[in-house]
Amino acid sequence: MPEIFDRVIVLNLVANTAIFYVAARLYLLPLIPRFRPQQILVPILLLHSMRHLGMMFVTRGATYPGLPMEFAYPAAFGDLVTAIIAFCAIPLVLRGSRLGKPMVWTFNIFGTVDLLAAITTATVYNAPIAMGPAYWIPALWVPMLLVTHYVTFVLLWRPW
Repeated sequence: MPEIFDRVIVLNLVANTAIFYVAARLYLLPLIPRFRPQQILVPILLLHSMRHLGMMFVTRGATYPGLPMEFAYPAAFGDLVTAIIAFCAIPLVLRGSRLGKPMVWTFNIFGTVDLLAAITTATVYNAPIAMGPAYWIPALWVPMLLVTHYVTFVLLWRPW
């Protein structure tokens, strides 16, 4: 039975990442030349400011008993730190502060590494079988976050 969960979560993760990537390629990336990077970044930073939702991995009732702590704690607190960095970057980006771009770089690198580490540790420790109701996070939320990190890297390489 655990093999089925492993395959379904991989399917959800890969398929939804592909769908969000296609949506970004069709609807968001073509707009980049027409907008200042900050205009696209603020909604992305607001989205990532909600990564405190990753704390569900350490919340009773949001997961089944037995969720590996080697996955749960780093994933939960990595998301929380990413959310805080993203939220703190918003006023810097809006004001056009010279600290805005370095803060967005910090958010984007830390947040991307956090997601990749969470995917890796979830796989190594077979976390999907105990994710319970929090399963929607890697199935839907993580693909959207991965694609918006990609878009943010594209924006960071452009002049501000």
